[in-house]
Amino acid sequence: MNYRARMRALREDRDLTQKEVGAVISKSQQGYSHIEEGRAELKIDDMIKLCRFYGVSADYFVGLSEKQI
Repeated sequence: MNYRARMRALREDRDLTQKEVGAVISKSQQGYSHIEEGRAELKIDDMIKLCRFYGVSADYFVGLSEKQI
């Protein structure tokens, strides 16, 4: 699973909207959507914020591990 699919799965598992999660990384709903869809790249600083927000490891987030923590 790539990080985009993981981003979407984490968001949907918690019943969050793109707008809500976008606010965590200071992006609009559209900006966040572009990242999930592969039209924009996720910056490392934003990935770190999302890992902290979801309480998961970076390895899990990028698909290197199936263990969340």
